[in-house]
Amino acid sequence: MTTDRVDGILAAWQRELPDTLHSTSELVKRTLLLADELDQAVRPVLRELNLTGAEYGVIIALRREGAPYRQKPSDLSRNLFLSSGGTSNVVNQLVRRGYVDREPDPVDGRGTQIRLTDAGVQAAEEAVIAASRAHHDHFKDVPEETVEQLTELLRTLRK
Repeated sequence: MTTDRVDGILAAWQRELPDTLHSTSELVKRTLLLADELDQAVRPVLRELNLTGAEYGVIIALRREGAPYRQKPSDLSRNLFLSSGGTSNVVNQLVRRGYVDREPDPVDGRGTQIRLTDAGVQAAEEAVIAASRAHHDHFKDVPEETVEQLTELLRTLRK
């Protein structure tokens, strides 16, 4: 059996606090490390596109909505797990860069919605394509069948 970084971490905790770990401990640690690796794979791509992770999150959330590519700020905050202040700060940056506009909410005249501009749509599409490529490259040595099996197993955890 091969050992890796996670095995070492788990062995250390088993030695230090043997009754603390559960059968899910390895799954959680490996999932967190994979998420970090995928984040690290995308960071250079976002840097090349001059986007922060938060900016990327906002523009792809809006693009994913389909035309007319807009959402209420509260919906963006909820979907991206950002505070309302954090969302506002990111939106302000994106307004300055010409990627989004604030416009009156067509349903509630007291509110606003955040809408992607044409430049924002283009930036979102470039970013999604580049991030998807980076994620695909991360798994280049993993057989497609294994990726499909792991995807299905992870799906069962969310039911």
